[in-house]
Amino acid sequence: MTPAAEPQLAARLRAWARGIYPDEAGVELLIGHAVFLDRPDFASRFITIEGDGLAVIDWRAAITALDDSLPCSGSENRMLRLAASLADGTPVNLRDTITGLDDRNIQLVINAVLHASGHRTPSRFHDHS
Repeated sequence: MTPAAEPQLAARLRAWARGIYPDEAGVELLIGHAVFLDRPDFASRFITIEGDGLAVIDWRAAITALDDSLPCSGSENRMLRLAASLADGTPVNLRDTITGLDDRNIQLVINAVLHASGHRTPSRFHDHS
């Protein structure tokens, strides 16, 4: 069960990513960061609800918009780039993206990288089925 504080979209994104560790890691990073899913300008442009109810993120379009004009803080920019890199293979410069993240976001990134590599533990990512 998803916590009430998370967007309802989170369960649909998790269902879409389920079973592919890097996709799960990218989605969990975006959910854990708790910024973009609450932004209508992000969700309406880059997330599609498919006929089966799964939510799909267009990572490449989101990064293109980020490069062009999607307003956000430096930390938000970094976290979206890292999530897209994990989930879609979008290239990211780790030197630029890791530098300047606060402790909470660094821990989210560490957990996401561990998850993507197959180190799945309940303490890092909960089973949201």
